[in-house]
Amino acid sequence: MTLDDIMLVVREFVEERDWTKFQKPRALAISAAIEMGELLELFQWRTDKETTSLLEDSDYRGALADEIADVMIYLIRIADTAGISPTAAILKKMTSNREKYPAEEYRGKRPEKFK
Repeated sequence: MTLDDIMLVVREFVEERDWTKFQKPRALAISAAIEMGELLELFQWRTDKETTSLLEDSDYRGALADEIADVMIYLIRIADTAGISPTAAILKKMTSNREKYPAEEYRGKRPEKFK
């Protein structure tokens, strides 16, 4: 299943509940940010080592999966309301990233915003 297929599943869910009138890009962006905050809470005050260890816990992984899904659902809805294919947008951006950060130049290095 592609992101575009998932977009149709999410759209159907929204339309079945007559929520389209509430789901405008601004409201969806705010909701995505709120859900991202909930995702970040799962990492708050934890070291990388603690987080890695927690990934072995099924309850933690379940909570993480739920928050990732919530964020992605809102981002997919923003794309849908804007008439943007998430698949096409990601593929286009990855092409741009490959040009901006060539592997031979950036392998093993973190990208710096300002050189």
